[in-house]
Amino acid sequence: MDPDPPENQYCVSRPIYSNHMFEEDNERQIREEKTFREKLSRMCGSCSGRQILRMLKGVFPVIDWLPRYPIRAWLPSDVISGISTGLVCSLQGMAYALLVSVPPVYGLYSAFFPILTYFFLGTSRHVSVGPFPVTCLMVGSVVLTLAPDDHFLLPANGTVDVNGSATGGAAVDLDAMEAQRVMVASTMTVLVGLLQVLMGLLQVGFLVRYLSDPLVGGFTTAAAFHVLVSQLKIVLSVPTNNHSGLFSIVYTLVDVFTNIRRANMADLLAGLLTVLIVMAVKEINTKFQHRIPVPIPIEVIVTAVAAAISYAAELESRCGASIVRSIPRGFSPAQPPNTELLSDIMGSSFSTAVVGYAVAVSVAKVYAAKHDYTIDGNQELIAFGCSNVFCGCFSSFVASTALSRTAVQESTGGRSQVAGVISAVMVMIVIVALGHLLEPLQKSVLAAIVIANLKGMFLQVAEVPRLWRQSRADCFIWLATCLASVVLGLDVGLLAGLLFEMGTVVVRTQFPACSTLGNIPGTNIYKNVKDYKNIAEIPGVKIFKCNSPIYFANIDYFKERLRATVGFDAVTVFKKRNKALKKIHKLIKKGKLKATETGEVVSEAALGVENKGFESERDGGRDFRQVEEEDRPSDEVEVRVDWASELPVRVTVPKVRIHSLVMDFSAVSFLDVVAVKSLRLVIKEFLRVGVSVYIAGCDAFYTADEIVRKMEAAAFFDETVTRDFLFLSVHDAVLFIKLETANVNAQDAIIERLSLQQDSKEPSPFTEEEDLIETYDNQHMAIHGLSN
Repeated sequence: MDPDPPENQYCVSRPIYSNHMFEEDNERQIREEKTFREKLSRMCGSCSGRQILRMLKGVFPVIDWLPRYPIRAWLPSDVISGISTGLVCSLQGMAYALLVSVPPVYGLYSAFFPILTYFFLGTSRHVSVGPFPVTCLMVGSVVLTLAPDDHFLLPANGTVDVNGSATGGAAVDLDAMEAQRVMVASTMTVLVGLLQVLMGLLQVGFLVRYLSDPLVGGFTTAAAFHVLVSQLKIVLSVPTNNHSGLFSIVYTLVDVFTNIRRANMADLLAGLLTVLIVMAVKEINTKFQHRIPVPIPIEVIVTAVAAAISYAAELESRCGASIVRSIPRGFSPAQPPNTELLSDIMGSSFSTAVVGYAVAVSVAKVYAAKHDYTIDGNQELIAFGCSNVFCGCFSSFVASTALSRTAVQESTGGRSQVAGVISAVMVMIVIVALGHLLEPLQKSVLAAIVIANLKGMFLQVAEVPRLWRQSRADCFIWLATCLASVVLGLDVGLLAGLLFEMGTVVVRTQFPACSTLGNIPGTNIYKNVKDYKNIAEIPGVKIFKCNSPIYFANIDYFKERLRATVGFDAVTVFKKRNKALKKIHKLIKKGKLKATETGEVVSEAALGVENKGFESERDGGRDFRQVEEEDRPSDEVEVRVDWASELPVRVTVPKVRIHSLVMDFSAVSFLDVVAVKSLRLVIKEFLRVGVSVYIAGCDAFYTADEIVRKMEAAAFFDETVTRDFLFLSVHDAVLFIKLETANVNAQDAIIERLSLQQDSKEPSPFTEEEDLIETYDNQHMAIHGLSN
């Protein structure tokens, strides 16, 4: 192997640093932690006009960007984008209203009101605020649970078809059903908004980070299946019962295929043609997006053509097609939410708030990165929360954003939320003036538009093979979340997926990857000895690395791996040595062993006398862990025992082939109280058997030695375990060990000097409380004690 050129090499000359020496040489500064009162008084006491203006801009970002809005450069593009996006918003709003099980006009309201408040409070310039199919379906499941069709059957129970008429001879009070469902949807929307505002004020937007990409992918794919099944009955125009909760998707499919012969051919044909045409044109828009200045508004074209055909052919009267029927002009008056429903919808509202925010922020971050600006996650929570509270008071349902609608706004030249306001104006024109033109439109066409927009969600299934190759755990999260959401429902499925995800994190930290490190000769690089051939372990030194935080759940596994690395159990070694010393003392008292002037133990056979008292390891059934006071030596005789050679008594003492242990904590991000206590005991156990312990790399994660501070706060250091055990790096610790070994080279490092009265003359490194605590099987012993 050719040597590297000089420019690829570097040489560093510095002292061997322990943490204590490094802090002394570089004059470590003590941080002054300010109390909450001090921070609050400083904030309130220095409120200048400039700071007040900055706070106002933080709450109302429009104050910051609107005065600097370049009218000539941006306004034409925003107008074109707003008109195109407004038409799409109108049609998607009407279509997504079917997911909520409310009349289409309320979808128009949901596409109008949230844009107004987001204009003042939002930080994203490109997101198109309005209904999103997943959140609409989550609201719809609650609506069908609290206001099912069966509650509004007048004479008797029966099955309700998609037109709202009973097929079993029963009539349905459509007005009461519609009013109740709108009340449930709007009340849930207000509650979702309040929860989002509360999370924003508490600055807990980071909680959405627990929704990983695999979890969101599995959840939205399952939601796409739910949306498809819910719209399938509308496309086929077959009567079904309303189902929600466990296996609702299965029950709905059973109802659909049971009544498949009653499908309306006019609705089915219109739905299939709409799906095919919309998906084909969207592919053309995607493929030729750089050649087409404005995407073809295929949803608008298809809707207009379908409404005209339905009106001209009189499909409702001639073929029995299900149509939109009534779209009243104007807005419904504001109404307060029904507080009696809050307790019933709290759990579903929280999950919907989290999902809606997570989707909106994900989309916003994509376009913020593309156009080089930043968004404020907590301010987005407040913006969407206020939008939902506002639109919920006007009979609307939950607002978020959709990637397809936002893509239209951005691709048509949208530069700011001025485009959003113009799109809201377009929706308002539809509500006030053009809504009645869509009354002949078949519902199957709206359902088909919803299905066609699910393509992106279904394509996420292609991510599963990639996840399987890259990370099995992430793949299982995707599959578990998707399956749970399909079977259990979206709200319970999301919770189950989140728990499964947290479980994988716990498992991965509970059984961390631990390794034995060796040195690349001639360098300060230490790697896993199993990964390289050109690597060597330091003689007499074991370097142990744990690649995860150490806390109560994995401390036992940490100790197991540490014992496996060093090749012995320090507790067992200590007990066995005590037992051997006790037997040696008995034989010395009986005169069958002698201690020379140098302290070495020799048998009478070595002196020419037959030794008939050579005792075996069996000691009358007593537990070798118990060192009884009456068996402690009483004569002050100092002996030297070579634990590496054969002993004069038949006691099997495990060999200790190392003199130093280095624990690399460069990958340990935190320690809890249980880990600190157990780690201190482990160190003392090794010290009792003559193995020095050093901890290296404690400050790899935190620039200010945060791990060391946590050790100090948890009373890790004492007279035995001192800060001198801490080193900046593994190489510092290894060099220190080599220097110490060289200094004591004249002494025999294997032979250990022990006093037979050391237990009474010198304090034990363990306190009485610590000596009662075994460092393994703690939990089993505690449970056994409780059971007795």
